Amino acid sequence: MRLPVICGGLAVAFAAGLFAADVVPHAWAQGAAARPAMTPQIVNVFTMTDEEIGPMRPGADVRSRTLVDSEHGTIAVQSGNVMKHFHADADEIQLILDGTGSFWLGDREVQVKPGDMVIIPRRTAHAGSRATTGRFRAVAIKLPPQRPDDVVAVP
Repeated sequence: MRLPVICGGLAVAFAAGLFAADVVPHAWAQGAAARPAMTPQIVNVFTMTDEEIGPMRPGADVRSRTLVDSEHGTIAVQSGNVMKHFHADADEIQLILDGTGSFWLGDREVQVKPGDMVIIPRRTAHAGSRATTGRFRAVAIKLPPQRPDDVVAVP
């Protein structure tokens, strides 16, 4: 008698979960209402000046400009250097556009150059880089969108 009741209860809970997934609003990392609508455009990140990328962030040697911001992820162009850190809840992919030098990835320092794609799973320490030629410039993709407080400094 208990087995049919338990199986029936599981079936009801499963069906309720399917229904709730369609009715309950999603809790996105950044509120969808705050996002500007995406517009069709072409952005040449190679010709962008540092001033077009944005002001220097306080206390850091980096500029950043968000190019795409959706509920699924963000894409930004960055110029400069950031401290070594990790993101607890966002994966990051960086495509190096300019600059050659070292880049922290996990527990090792690796060499990067234009054309390299750096795959950074969440909770992986990264950056803290040193450019040996030029200034690092990269396209950074974060999946899902990174919360503003999801930057944990690593010594």
